[in-house]
Amino acid sequence: MFNTLTGWSVSLVQRYLPSAFVFSALLTFAVLIAGMLSTDQSLPAMVQHWSGGFWTLLGFAMQMSLIFVTGHALASAPMVNRQLDRLAGMARTPGQAIIMVTLVALVGCWVNWGFGLVIGAVFARALARQVQGVDYPLLVASAYSGFLVWHGGLAGSVPLSLASGGPDLARMTAGVLTEPVGITETLFTPLNLTIVALLVIGLPLLNRAMHPRQNAKVADPSKLVESRAEQPLRETPAQRLDDSRILGLALVAMAAIYLFNHFSSKGFVLGLDVVIAIFLFCGLLLHGTPERYMRAVDESVRGIGGIVLLFPFYAGIMGMMMGANAEGVSLGRQITEAFISWSSADTFPLLAFLSAGVVNVFVPSGGGQWAVQGPIMLPAAQALGVSPTVTAMAIAWGDAWTNMIQPFWALPLLGIVGLGARDIMGYCLMMLLYSGVVICGAFYFMT
Repeated sequence: MFNTLTGWSVSLVQRYLPSAFVFSALLTFAVLIAGMLSTDQSLPAMVQHWSGGFWTLLGFAMQMSLIFVTGHALASAPMVNRQLDRLAGMARTPGQAIIMVTLVALVGCWVNWGFGLVIGAVFARALARQVQGVDYPLLVASAYSGFLVWHGGLAGSVPLSLASGGPDLARMTAGVLTEPVGITETLFTPLNLTIVALLVIGLPLLNRAMHPRQNAKVADPSKLVESRAEQPLRETPAQRLDDSRILGLALVAMAAIYLFNHFSSKGFVLGLDVVIAIFLFCGLLLHGTPERYMRAVDESVRGIGGIVLLFPFYAGIMGMMMGANAEGVSLGRQITEAFISWSSADTFPLLAFLSAGVVNVFVPSGGGQWAVQGPIMLPAAQALGVSPTVTAMAIAWGDAWTNMIQPFWALPLLGIVGLGARDIMGYCLMMLLYSGVVICGAFYFMT
């Protein structure tokens, strides 16, 4: 029965899920029409909100692109590849391969979502090369399932925002929080750790249970061959300078001083810029020379086409979601307030999570969603006597949850493994259902 349900989910998605670009276009028109009808704004007004938001996330898009490129370049270093191949050699059966890639992706995404996506994809390729009969789309979907824990992990946008303090925190929470909230009060609470633990235990078993008993879709071996970079020429002084290990080590030494100063003065704070720096200079160290690292980056850049193209469209959708009429009413506020109106103190965290899951489909950016919902949800939580940190983490988990049916963040991973969103999203729908039950139960019974 379970395999039948999984097969139905896979067939449904393959038949009806459009491409990621078309999906964003459909969402754009859906939000446009919904905004006109629900907030009584004209077409030109909604288009103005769309165009006003279209370019607002360019800086963030660059950060996301660098997370992927530097993470992929690090994962493609010969030393890292050898270790992944050695680890993949421990799997003897398709079931073991599914469990291993899920666990590696979960741990990686909890540390940092960009690293987790990349290492999960690269490890999935390594497993597909070595394990006979493993279903490749499920293997890749299992690697993507690790993304479920990113917002409850060390690089989550919301907990890092709460830890930052300053005027941005006061603005994002409408004045409810003005002092920094440490990660011990968000990430390392019994509530958050319970959710993470249940997903780490349950997701590998769920993914293993979904493996087809027969007719598995194995990967084409020709698509799994790792390209071997040609050795740089060292015939001229310029070429020897390009391939200089001394120059590479000098840059790494400067970065080490920068990172030491950062962690000494600010503690263990992993903002996006710091994570990018760690990926970049660790990649440079492992590749050895500027020329070899540049070639790895050139190879990695091929996977960011979806981010580059789609980020402005989702920024435009966010602009329409936040675009208010003359009375200050926006579509995003209406969706959030609808969930608030159904809430009591007991059900508010659960409904905050569900509302965030809905909004994330239209605004698949943790920071962007926090900007939409934070100023509305936290004052409402305060009025009901609900902890602002619980509410903030409910928004964070809702943002992570519906990424299982929102193909946007799967694009970098899919670029590495050579599949399309339709190939994996049927399995991801089953992961969405399981994780939804787990997270809803935690927010209902533990708050």
